[in-house]
Amino acid sequence: MINLNIPEFKGFSKETLNFLRQNHTHNSRPWFDQHKDSYRQHVLLPFQSLVCDLAKTMLDIDPWFEIRPAVDKTISRIYRDTRFSKDKTLYRDNIWLTFKRPSATQDSPAYFFEIFPTWYRYGMGYYNAPAVTMQKFRSVIDADPKKFLKVISFYQREKFYKLQGERYKRQKQSAYPPEISEWYECKSFYLTCNKKVDRALLSAKLLKELRIRFSVLKPLYLFLIHLHEI
Repeated sequence: MINLNIPEFKGFSKETLNFLRQNHTHNSRPWFDQHKDSYRQHVLLPFQSLVCDLAKTMLDIDPWFEIRPAVDKTISRIYRDTRFSKDKTLYRDNIWLTFKRPSATQDSPAYFFEIFPTWYRYGMGYYNAPAVTMQKFRSVIDADPKKFLKVISFYQREKFYKLQGERYKRQKQSAYPPEISEWYECKSFYLTCNKKVDRALLSAKLLKELRIRFSVLKPLYLFLIHLHEI
């Protein structure tokens, strides 16, 4: 259950951005331990508030979403896993939330919101879709390309999100028009809106924006989640 003691989301703050910047600059456990209260107040708490206030919108999209406002549930860790990385930097300068099903893997679509010291982004898609998932994706397009065009009509109409992700070095043979082929040629993909720090981020306006923009993605999300049933 969602903790009802978590306050309403009123935006992130300059302290949020300063903490992310300084934590990454100092990058030491002693510094983090000394400033843990600041992390909880200015980073973790607003993320928990945002998750709670987005919960109803997200459950309207998919009633199976994980919505618990906790680290390793919907909120990322502030420290990095360095066990298998050449980069031994302990802390990140970014933190994010995701809405996905509890059993989700890399072949499952997910919503995300991510903040850095000077910019932020949000959207939906795959972290790293396996080849078999993308084969299903293309086969469903082949079966009914007009249906897919209807699913992505918001993308063509609003030009708000950008399609990002690795493309095949050798393009897939496709007789489709550009509005389909740009998706067809992806090895994996996600839609993202990238923005510099602005007034919306530092106010409750962000919540309204995310509710609207995440809901716009619902037809595509349902299209992608349906691939698991094939």
